Amino acid sequence: MNPRSSPALKTLLGDENEGEEGNLESLLQKEDEKGLAAEAVSCDALYDSLANRLNIEKREMKHYIPEKRKKKKLDNFIYSENEDKFICQKGHSSIGKTYCKDAYVYYFSARLCKSCDRTKECPCGKNKPTLYVSQSHLLYIKADPEEKKKALRKRRRIEAKFGEAKKHHAMLRARYRGRWRIAIQVFMTFIVMNLKRMVKLLEIRESTMRLALPSG
Repeated sequence: MNPRSSPALKTLLGDENEGEEGNLESLLQKEDEKGLAAEAVSCDALYDSLANRLNIEKREMKHYIPEKRKKKKLDNFIYSENEDKFICQKGHSSIGKTYCKDAYVYYFSARLCKSCDRTKECPCGKNKPTLYVSQSHLLYIKADPEEKKKALRKRRRIEAKFGEAKKHHAMLRARYRGRWRIAIQVFMTFIVMNLKRMVKLLEIRESTMRLALPSG
């Protein structure tokens, strides 16, 4: 099969993590070989990692990937991308940052934090007020929130197709032994689903064209 015409599809072992860096890279390389350029990549939280986000950015695309764990400690802070600062609920901004093992440590004024009435509930502490932010989370919050919502809503429609494949096209279980046989099952299933979609779109176009014709 010509790699330029084949879908970006890969079959994995049942105990293999599909969100690993190598698996995402393999899919992106397939898209590169076909000369397909996309604006963004949308995945589920299984793909949440610094390596995946950097890999996507390397291709000059945006990444819309939910985080595996919600960073509750950062809920009380607003991030200013223009100034690269975090702002607390009292309106105080971080005054600097340092890099440490795939993360940034943002620090605040100890003088201001000591006199703050929210010290007990603040994750920064009082004597050495610092905020630990992973590099992956920083890339996550830099993504446009509205565009992220739109991408994840669109992704849900794609996920529905996977559900259709499982429910109506016997993709819930592998029919054969051997990964290459399963790969054939997967390819053929989605070829059939694409053909069904093409027929439906053609029918819609024909009915639209008939409605558009002037009545004589």
